[in-house]
This record gives sequence, C-alpha cells and structure tokens, in this order.
Amino acid sequence: MALEITDATFEETVLNSDKPVLVDFWAAWCGPCRMVGPIIDEISSDYDGKAVVGKVDVDANQEFAAKYGVRNIPTVLVFNKGELVGRQVGVAAKNVYAEAIDSLL
Repeated sequence: MALEITDATFEETVLNSDKPVLVDFWAAWCGPCRMVGPIIDEISSDYDGKAVVGKVDVDANQEFAAKYGVRNIPTVLVFNKGELVGRQVGVAAKNVYAEAIDSLL
C-alpha cells in the first residue's frame, strides 16, 4: 500500500527523501482517483525499498497541493532530491508512472 502523506509529513517524507518519490494527489469523491489508486498501490509494492510512493488526500491536506499547483485530480508528482521533476495529470497507465521512477533510479 502507498504511504499516506499529510501536510505535516510532506517535507520529511517527500522533500528530504534520498530516494525518488511519487506522490498521488487524490480525493475520496473523485472517480478517476479511484481508478489510479490501485495502480499507485501496485507501484508502491513494485518499488518497495527503491522509491517512496505515497498519496495525499487533497481535502484534508491542501498546503502542498496549493504549493505545487495541483488544480485537477488525480495529479501525480515525481520528486528527486527534493525537486519536482515530473507531473502527470489525469489517469495514466501503470507504465507511465513506472517509467517516471525508472528514469531516476
């Protein structure tokens, strides 16, 4: 399962990570988000120990969604060494997310 990331844990978990980080910004009421959720959980298992994979519920945690300009969900952001290096808005195939992480490993 993907890690639950909150505004309180975002900096430590995402920005200070020494591994690539993939973050899914989502909400429970969002239909497309429910399609992406299982893909993100699979990616989390596939990259266990190699990358950090997490989810931010934008209804409960708005600070970093606003900071990174997340206006539509699902939006998946990819970070490397604290820097935003990738963005995927909307539903994408599993290989799109995998390739984003692979390019940083």
